[in-house]
Amino acid sequence: MATTNSITTTYAGEFAGQYISAALLSGTTLDNGLITIKPNIKFKEVMKKVASDDIVKDASCDFDPTSTLTLTERILQPDFQQVNLQLCKADFHNDWEAVQMGYSAFDSLPPSFADFLIGHVASKVAQRTENSIWSGAAATGGQFGGFTELLTADGDVTDVAAVGGGVNSGNVIAQLGAVVDAIGSSLYTSEDMFIYVSQNVARSYVRALGGFATNVGAAGINADGTQWYTGGTLSFDGIKIAVANGLADDTMVAAEKSNLFFGTGLLADHNEVKVIDMADIDGSQNVRVVMRFTAGVQYGIGSDIVLYS
Repeated sequence: MATTNSITTTYAGEFAGQYISAALLSGTTLDNGLITIKPNIKFKEVMKKVASDDIVKDASCDFDPTSTLTLTERILQPDFQQVNLQLCKADFHNDWEAVQMGYSAFDSLPPSFADFLIGHVASKVAQRTENSIWSGAAATGGQFGGFTELLTADGDVTDVAAVGGGVNSGNVIAQLGAVVDAIGSSLYTSEDMFIYVSQNVARSYVRALGGFATNVGAAGINADGTQWYTGGTLSFDGIKIAVANGLADDTMVAAEKSNLFFGTGLLADHNEVKVIDMADIDGSQNVRVVMRFTAGVQYGIGSDIVLYS
């Protein structure tokens, strides 16, 4: 059965030669390397965790192995996912690009639409992956368990309760402060420590620094008001802020980049979209769009992570 394909356009003038689609959420987490990427995982990868007590003891003449060393593990197991679409070339016979299919009875998919379709599918996968990394639910089809789900279930993670009514420009500085205050003293100065924030938290922070916070001043940073921010980097109390598009509103995660992992088989699989013309295979007029890849996330030390939700 072909994928439902509804073409409701009518010819009225010259075709602009361009297809458009609704804006898609950018996969910033992987594109910008905001977490550690572990490729080439065929099935699963075991990450060992080593914990010890105070290993330094008072000296004596004897060898006294009294310290405690605990070895545990976390498993990063990417899920198998796919995209399968099927289009019938006959649906394009009366469309604007019919001539691009050729005059033969053996049609081919309009080339500009095929190019658009490949890019659109890849972008949709990037958007779904971004959402799954942070907010995915393992029990939901087409998703894998994301960091929010994993961290919420871990009693070792430091939890900070979200403010009632949601984060806004009037309280965002206090809420970011609560997250920073919960970060362990041994992690505060770590070079790869980030506060990963949802889009609404980032917007509230930018607006607060533009003069909407009581301790900033009505004219904002450098007296530029809401014009101060031009899309550069953000930080709070010396800690880098990363906007994680996949995080749900009013959610923040403070963690080291080296403590958050994305696992997959081949990174190239996330960009490889195959368009298969079935005419030479089964004699039909169908075109299939196929994409297969694996994806999953895991973290190392839960006690080194702060979850605001």
